[in-house]
Amino acid sequence: MESQPQELNEIHVIVIPYPIQGHINPMLQFSKQLASRGLKVTLATTPAFSSKFVHSEQSNSISIETISDGSTLTETANTKNVDAYIKRFDLIAPRSLTQLIETKIQLGHNIKCIIYDSSIPWALDVARQFGVFGASFFTQSCLVSLIFYQVYEGVLRVPIEGPWRGVFTNDTPLLIEAREMPSFVYEVGLYPALEKLVINQFTNYGQADWRFFNTFDHLECEVINWMQSICTVKTIGPCIPSKYLDNRIPDDNDYGLSLFQPETDACIQWLDARQSGSVVYISMGSMASLGDKQMEEIARALLKSNKFFLWVVRASEENKIPPNFKEETSEKGLIVNWCPQLEVLSHPALGCFVTHCGWNSILEAISLGVPMVAFPQWTDQPTNAKCVTDLWKIGVKVRKNEGGLVTREEIELCILEVMEGDKSNEIKSNAKKWKNLAKETMEKGGSTSRNIEEFVAKLQN
Repeated sequence: MESQPQELNEIHVIVIPYPIQGHINPMLQFSKQLASRGLKVTLATTPAFSSKFVHSEQSNSISIETISDGSTLTETANTKNVDAYIKRFDLIAPRSLTQLIETKIQLGHNIKCIIYDSSIPWALDVARQFGVFGASFFTQSCLVSLIFYQVYEGVLRVPIEGPWRGVFTNDTPLLIEAREMPSFVYEVGLYPALEKLVINQFTNYGQADWRFFNTFDHLECEVINWMQSICTVKTIGPCIPSKYLDNRIPDDNDYGLSLFQPETDACIQWLDARQSGSVVYISMGSMASLGDKQMEEIARALLKSNKFFLWVVRASEENKIPPNFKEETSEKGLIVNWCPQLEVLSHPALGCFVTHCGWNSILEAISLGVPMVAFPQWTDQPTNAKCVTDLWKIGVKVRKNEGGLVTREEIELCILEVMEGDKSNEIKSNAKKWKNLAKETMEKGGSTSRNIEEFVAKLQN
């Protein structure tokens, strides 16, 4: 009798992220960690993303498969009609995922587990249909997850009006004001489908075989301990490329997915010509869209600060840059449509990161020891910003005026405070501390490394 091909004997897991780049990247990185430990991994995503993956040697053990969401090649969950997209995704994607798994099984693949984005709890029903394990993956912080969980359970009533202390003790005081909570529980009704999406992460929370969180124990110890009192959770973060943490995976210096083309050579060559710690880096991520007036205030603040700056302005936002600003600042600044963020954050010339406080950007900055100016926009970002400033003390947060605008004076003040102000040394020292702790958790024997290895061992037994 002929033996089966080696790949059919391998333990196989299916990974399905929500089709947003900020959700795909950490789950792809976790997939690489699993593949490096001997598992066969298939990442299932939608047509808009499946064609965007960049082949690299370390991803050979990860196959990319397309599942249908009823969309065209260019439609994603980022589109304006997000409510319609979510409804269509929840209707079509379960059937398509089921068909993919049926095909794999018919071909003899040894599928043991479906790892699914917590935003798509129906994937656990698919796992049960095939008699395999189901593992929920949370792409936001554990603190934000706790808030959404308490809203789901009715412990917190929305819209939240007063301050919330949560699970923090007198040793770690953290009073979170209403405006510092995730926008979905503070400004209820603006995005009903998204609100339902984040709250319903917990519909079958206790039924999953594993609950993975993209964070690490030291960073959110009290919140993690509280969540452990409900159900066992496993921290498996920071989920960023291996080069910047444990070097376990050869040549893993990028996620391998990007919707935008980074201007790598221009950015790195420009940074190479700057002194250590002299550059302000500004990026509002892949989704945030600032108003014309706010963009002008950022531009004028950069001009007034007299600091070197690297500013990421997506092509769709370029028309909001003040006229002649590029020419006025050509000796001080570089404006690009997209950049290789990890390479920028790890560059010695960098001194400060002005960020929208998306969770992936926060973890990248923490892992690379970069001080921050928190400039949150919506979703979980206000809560992440609160942690940056008041819990981890690795940055300062901008304040809006009565009209909801962050003025040029405020932005300049925050940049200078982080770069050279009275708090600068403390902020930089704390950033270095968290960088070391992030690296420690991923290295052999660290808590994240142990959690991943225990999961793999369970599947292999």
